[in-house]
Amino acid sequence: MVDDVEVAYCDSNNQTAESKQDWMKKIIEDTKPNDFIAECLTSQRFVNETIDMLMQLFNHGGGVHTLQSIGGCDWDNETGHINGFLQLGYDGEDFMSFNPQTETWIVQKQQAVTIIQEINVDKAMTKYLLTQECPDFLKKSVNYGRNSLMRTDFPSVSLLQKTPSSPVSCLATGFYPDRAEIFWRKDGEELHENVEPGEILPNHDGSFQMNVDLNLSSVTPEDWRRYECVFHLSGVKDDIITKLDKAVIRTNWGTLTNVTIPITASVVVVAVILIAAVVGFMFIKRKKAPDNISEVTELNSEACAQRETCGAMKD
Repeated sequence: MVDDVEVAYCDSNNQTAESKQDWMKKIIEDTKPNDFIAECLTSQRFVNETIDMLMQLFNHGGGVHTLQSIGGCDWDNETGHINGFLQLGYDGEDFMSFNPQTETWIVQKQQAVTIIQEINVDKAMTKYLLTQECPDFLKKSVNYGRNSLMRTDFPSVSLLQKTPSSPVSCLATGFYPDRAEIFWRKDGEELHENVEPGEILPNHDGSFQMNVDLNLSSVTPEDWRRYECVFHLSGVKDDIITKLDKAVIRTNWGTLTNVTIPITASVVVVAVILIAAVVGFMFIKRKKAPDNISEVTELNSEACAQRETCGAMKD
């Protein structure tokens, strides 16, 4: 993944590395396709061997169990700051992580000590992969995919309400990149009460959406004009501001006007790449190093439900 965009995947059944973006296909062709395939096979072996050991250590005789490996690097193209990260979890719980700065494994479960001894991963090589090879590949990806990755797409912003007594939801959809925020404010001041912000979610076309709800149960009709929804895209100077107005709310009991406000500006890009390293770790997309495996378990569960695949099954 590069900036939350799927660029390639490993097909372990056919033993191939397939590109999902034209520019990524060019990278594979200009590099060594066999290297990508080798990484796929190495990752598959690592997953199979590790989950076998984990099931033995936890006395799991069978059933479905999940090994999660989250790793990669992020790079700020303005400051040059690079951060590498690697974490592993088993059945949705933190298991162990690697600190590339100190070249040490951090153990969250006692069984991880045995795993670390068994897999015997070269710490210096792991650090090199996370802090040198990964950023180098990221920079190449940004160079090849500049037109796609460096673009700025502005959203359409709508006010939605299910019923007359429901909160009013301010929805921004179609924006890129995914570094954005949306909030309600009253008389120019951001609100922190009677609001419920949502998460940034991906759209099918590679763009993103997010929303924030405003509870109007204690707001008089006369005070509506004091409220407005603000959408801010990182690196963009001008915000998209939508006044709270009944005339523009889209409802389930009547079709009103959809508010679409286009603007132009520039954006600063902080690119992130997640790759599968030659040591055999399967990398899952993350914009930055998560605090723990459990933070992504819910999202991974949703992805598994959509793809109908996850984890590994042992009879």
